[in-house]
Amino acid sequence: MLELSHLSKTFNPGTVNAKLALDDLSLSVADGDFISIIGANGAGKSTLFNAICGSFMTDTGSIVLDGKDVTLMPEHQRARSIGRLFQDPMRGTAPGMSIEENLALAAGHGGWLSPISRSDRKLFREKLALLGMGLEDRMQQPVGLLSGGQRQALTLMMATINPPKLLLLDEHTAALDPATAEKVLDLTMRIVSEQKLTCLMITHNMASALELGSRTIMMDRGRIIYDVAGEQRKALTVSDLLDRFREASGKALDNDRMLLT
Repeated sequence: MLELSHLSKTFNPGTVNAKLALDDLSLSVADGDFISIIGANGAGKSTLFNAICGSFMTDTGSIVLDGKDVTLMPEHQRARSIGRLFQDPMRGTAPGMSIEENLALAAGHGGWLSPISRSDRKLFREKLALLGMGLEDRMQQPVGLLSGGQRQALTLMMATINPPKLLLLDEHTAALDPATAEKVLDLTMRIVSEQKLTCLMITHNMASALELGSRTIMMDRGRIIYDVAGEQRKALTVSDLLDRFREASGKALDNDRMLLT
């Protein structure tokens, strides 16, 4: 479904600030896979997502999505097939526009200067009711007035209202309080399961990396250093995962943002 072959990217090449962000990285993602991605800051996790989305062109390698080579495709064209959520709840929405206008833009059914049909408005209410946050009764409210959790739940709805071929979750609950993060994560799992989405999720929670999805990969210095799935993954503990990182990278995983339990 997604084939990444020998991706490499160096920022500021030829300068003292040169940074090898992706190092000959290859990854095969099957249709319906849910992959959790972990690693310390600077491991290349978000850079990998940016490469997939087309935020920059890689120096080498190819990206094939659903059988189509998108390596040279502009970011805005890839966005038709790729949904993405960021850590910052402020991203992914237009804060000055209403909830229903944001949903209309995401659905491609008008909004802003175009009228929103009665049937679309009914659909948006039904979708928002699934969030359990009461947003279906506040559709005229500007998105900028929502809480972080409400906005992140809305962004998730916008990213999946037209089911994408690939959903990328870039630590999308990290900026939320624990109770809200759990609610958004539960909503995420429900939508991914119901729509049978192919999903890559960056997480800083080591336990979640083993519990959620069907596969876990670990990154370090722009490379995938560990990839586990199936029964082998089910048998792993967080301590085992830390040991695997140490064995593969030659160092301990030292990151204050990583949650071990």
